[in-house]
Amino acid sequence: MRVLITGVGDAYTKEHFGSSALVEAPGGYVLIDCPDPIHRVLKEAGDAAAWDVDVTGVDDIIITHLHGDHSNGLESFGFYRRFVSGRSPGAVRPRVHTTPPVIEHLWRKLSPAMGSHWASDDAMKLDDYFDVRVIDPDHEAHIAGLIVRCRFTGHPIPTIGLLLNDGGATLGWSGDTPFEHAHVQWLDQARLIVHESNLGDAHTPIEDLNALPDALHAKIRLIHLPDNFDPASTDMQPLREGEVLTLE
Repeated sequence: MRVLITGVGDAYTKEHFGSSALVEAPGGYVLIDCPDPIHRVLKEAGDAAAWDVDVTGVDDIIITHLHGDHSNGLESFGFYRRFVSGRSPGAVRPRVHTTPPVIEHLWRKLSPAMGSHWASDDAMKLDDYFDVRVIDPDHEAHIAGLIVRCRFTGHPIPTIGLLLNDGGATLGWSGDTPFEHAHVQWLDQARLIVHESNLGDAHTPIEDLNALPDALHAKIRLIHLPDNFDPASTDMQPLREGEVLTLE
């Protein structure tokens, strides 16, 4: 499994893009979260890593939650795939994989901008843009050849962490979360863990991660960091946009 880090910042970043990644799965690319500006997000990370990929090459998106720094790019992604590349023969709707509480509110978020369009005489609907598929903690999901499990975190709105397995290696993705021992133990099933660290009750202070055993430190990489994050505050590695993680 190879994972291209496309964003490492938080909701207030002036220097980065919202935390996100592109997984090279057995059945195609899978995008974890979809921040704005998604076209630039993919281009800059792809250029840095020599990955030639844009929204036309990504058919699966996992949305962990609906905060804008994780989901605002869906509007532009959906417009492009519906009205630009969607005109091509054989074009498919991109698949959005997320939990029932997110699905409940997803079109409410998108419809003010996407509910009508000059190119259509009828009101547009969510499924005009996306093939929405449910993932939940009680069942494994199969996405582009990955086995995906999820777990709700304690973030203020419904949010999930992820375990993604390609048949060999497993990647853990914390999602936005306050520190929780049970969540870290669940993620510890993975070979490599991408864990957020930020300020406030809704996120995980670096001090709590620093207090974990050394064996966990060795497998944790840090994301969703504030712009003023001090790398000297920890022995765990902050991720960079354009960095590729390889799990064997």
